Amino acid sequence: MVREEMTAVLTPPLALEGGLAAEHRAPNLIQRILSLFHNVRPGSDLTNFQLPPMFNLPKSQLQLFAEMIYCINDDYLSKCVEGSSSLERFTAVVAWNISMIRPPIFGLAPYNPVLGETHHVSRGTLNILLEQVSHHPPVTALHATDEDKNIELIWCQHPTPKFHGTTVEATMHGRRQLKLARFDENYEMETPKLLIRILPIPGIEWVGNVRIKCKESGLEADLCFHKTNPFLGFGRNSRLVKGKIFYSNSLRTIYEIEGHWDRTVALKDVNSGESQIIYNAKEAIGKLTTPSIKDPKGLQPSESVVVWSEVSRSILDKDWGKAREAKRSIEEKQRELQRERKSKGEVWAPKHFILRHSKECGWDCSPIENVVHEAPIIAPCPEETRD
Repeated sequence: MVREEMTAVLTPPLALEGGLAAEHRAPNLIQRILSLFHNVRPGSDLTNFQLPPMFNLPKSQLQLFAEMIYCINDDYLSKCVEGSSSLERFTAVVAWNISMIRPPIFGLAPYNPVLGETHHVSRGTLNILLEQVSHHPPVTALHATDEDKNIELIWCQHPTPKFHGTTVEATMHGRRQLKLARFDENYEMETPKLLIRILPIPGIEWVGNVRIKCKESGLEADLCFHKTNPFLGFGRNSRLVKGKIFYSNSLRTIYEIEGHWDRTVALKDVNSGESQIIYNAKEAIGKLTTPSIKDPKGLQPSESVVVWSEVSRSILDKDWGKAREAKRSIEEKQRELQRERKSKGEVWAPKHFILRHSKECGWDCSPIENVVHEAPIIAPCPEETRD
């Protein structure tokens, strides 16, 4: 039996220049956003808040998570295994962590992934697989492996957006792990919060503290993403990141970190006073290339770019009526599947991950397979991008 090819829509990634930010600017945005939250009380959890398609990016949250890894011009992840010492590798991990910060678009949000939705992409020898392992609450699992470089990523993401009257603050719970098997090093890292400011001056920015640590080397880093003062700063100090790298046991600082994540970030040796640039945003995330489909027949029905293809195409065409109907159809199908499982007494289980939850540790996801295989969707390697 010949399998039919899936309809899929791929859209440009969030980039420092160009991409979706240049293509999607809704008119009368502030008035429309205020009307959205007219009946929402301050302190409300917006996890299950449904946005009209006019406020959606034409892509799923799973894609945004994954694009932080596979959409990049300068391969900061591979640099993490190139260091000759644990300190050099740790510094590279800090730079890679900063490289995953992407400029969000004010007033637009990705689709909330449906239960069991997946996203599978390869870039070079790095293969990445995500699955929406819970819908209420929303939990996303990520597993990526690069067998050539002995790199493994295991993430469990649980966003909780809350409305605070004039702002929306999204906290990203869950654990991010980067494993460098060649050196027997395991890095754990946190994620900054996303702050959406509606009044008095609209804006959206990454804020808060991030800790990165490696128990094997005894090294840690603290990063602080600063928010802009809308009255006095006028954006002058926006996207500022400051921090330090230090030894866990003695708390002795080795390097100080300072810069802007959308420009350059420098590392200063506290002993010698020498500085070096460890991250250049223009080179890393400027004018990113959209992934392509290498094997259309290999796409799964659960793949994000397939699930949301009709909605995304309608948004790109600005056919809002068709977008609303397509989105409503997806949501109704999910409710119908939930009713069927309930009537049969079935409990849904993830296909690619084992999901656990505890009051002490929160949500945790373990991949069922040790290796992620090559995907039907391909992101260009840095060398191909430069060509």
